[in-house]
Amino acid sequence: MLRRIFLPSILIILGYGFWISPDFKEISAGVAIFLFGMLSLEEGFKAFSGGTLEKILQKSTDKLYKSIGFGFVATAIMQSSSLVSVLTISFIGAGLIGLTQGIGIILGANIGTTTGAWLMAGFGLKVKISAYAMPMLAFGVILIFQKAKSLKGFGYILTGLGFLFLGIHYMKDGFEAFKETIDLASFAVDGIKGLFIFIGIGILATVVMQSSHATIVLILAALSVGQITYENALALTIGANIGTTVTAIIGSLSSNIDGKRLAGAHFIFNLVTATVAVIIMDQIMSSVDVISNFIGIESNNYTLKLAVFDSLFKVMGVLMFIPFINKLVKFLEGALKDKSTEDPTSFETTQYLNDSVLELPETAMAAITRETKHLYTNAFEIITHGLNLKRENITSDMPLEEVVKDSYSENAIDIDNFYTHRIKGIYGEIIDFSTKAQSQMAPEDIEALYKIKLANRDIVEAVKDTKHLQKNLIKYDNNTNVHIKEQYNSIKIGLAELLRSIDIISKTTEEDEMIVLLSKAKVHMQRYDILANGTLDNLIRNNIVTNEMATSLMNDSTYAYNISKHFIAMAEVIFVDSASDIKNIGEALIISDEDVDLILEEKDA
Repeated sequence: MLRRIFLPSILIILGYGFWISPDFKEISAGVAIFLFGMLSLEEGFKAFSGGTLEKILQKSTDKLYKSIGFGFVATAIMQSSSLVSVLTISFIGAGLIGLTQGIGIILGANIGTTTGAWLMAGFGLKVKISAYAMPMLAFGVILIFQKAKSLKGFGYILTGLGFLFLGIHYMKDGFEAFKETIDLASFAVDGIKGLFIFIGIGILATVVMQSSHATIVLILAALSVGQITYENALALTIGANIGTTVTAIIGSLSSNIDGKRLAGAHFIFNLVTATVAVIIMDQIMSSVDVISNFIGIESNNYTLKLAVFDSLFKVMGVLMFIPFINKLVKFLEGALKDKSTEDPTSFETTQYLNDSVLELPETAMAAITRETKHLYTNAFEIITHGLNLKRENITSDMPLEEVVKDSYSENAIDIDNFYTHRIKGIYGEIIDFSTKAQSQMAPEDIEALYKIKLANRDIVEAVKDTKHLQKNLIKYDNNTNVHIKEQYNSIKIGLAELLRSIDIISKTTEEDEMIVLLSKAKVHMQRYDILANGTLDNLIRNNIVTNEMATSLMNDSTYAYNISKHFIAMAEVIFVDSASDIKNIGEALIISDEDVDLILEEKDA
């Protein structure tokens, strides 16, 4: 509803402005060209984000000061705190970083926006930058039409910078020409009243343009030709800082609960910082004068003094918030709760799949991988309980013979109910989301995504096989025929060992341990082929089991074999590092039980 009112209103205001003054067209065109340049820059930087994104994030955000530094550098390079905010929400949505790390990036991004003001005030307004824009646009457009991803990305960056410079040129010239028609400085308002009015205008301008950077550039362009007063420019800058949170809030609407909490942190930080700045405005202005005088800025050079104010205002806010970040995180976690986990009887939903992670192919892939691990966790619990085993026993060091004796429940669990509530919906959403995500992925990423989808199918099939196996496990658990009981007990021990191995693989980063466990699981999987190893023939020949028992055992051995096969295939895709050679483990690495035991003994020694 708001969009239906908002867009026509903006178009009407623009049309009225064009009718009043032809010079207004030049300012508007400058803003439009500048914003288009920012979009081109975003597209260019996304082209270089692939491959090592997760590793870069882990190394550069594991400490608060690193997170702040990452946010500062990213914003200084991309010249867009809004883009950094949206990407950070994407990182959180995919589970690549936590809320505390995200808040650190946002704090750094706020400081990073000051570099734009310094470049504009110190360089953009004193040099005819349109002369630099034309070559950038010419070379950039040529590179955009190249097939190589890196050349195309570099082309977008050059084109974006060219449009940024061109937009600044038109804004500056537009305000100079506009002054001959209407002197906006005559509308200046002094005192506290003017402070609040122009903060509101700054908020509105940033909401409309969806970029505080564009608003700051517009303010500097107007200030440089005397169209606004220095005091009103400071108020506009504070308003722009508040207005930029709207972009983050909009971006968080499609994110998970942590993404929404990050947007809330961004809003609280900017609002509180702005409030403090208003309260101590006189002291900040005095500090700006002292700093400007110290670094040699003339008293009437208001554009550079505005850059000093912008830096002081934002650094002050970051220093003020750093001691309270942990308390802010606790407050947001309490205030914004995940409603999907409040009702245990409801259908379980996905944790990482949301439209915000589609910003980058890497975050989309990371989100799908993490959601697959979420599906595995649910399946692990269902299969364990379906075998009437306790999960905590499987993940412990308890001997397997004791694990199978310690039953989970006297009654069989309803696997169909578990499947409906905790598997089916998540699996369907993973497949649907994967289809959506692969539209912007490279061929090699699509191939990797296909393997992940197969891994999800393996998880689902393992749950279904457990359902078929469960019936006879219960039937023969207390059977008077000790031989058939022994065979089914052996199946349970084998599957308990498999589940324990997969659990260890999911938690370890040691490649040699993964090789041993996967190889051992593949060797033990062959035990379920009771036709090939002669077990079934021996039981029938010696009249140890009935024909009905033999048929059931043959079918259930196949189900056990399939559960092992599906879980091993899933583990190779999901838990083994994609960059590792372990990914290509084949039959050549399958070793005997004796060799496996020797390797394990050597590791323990």
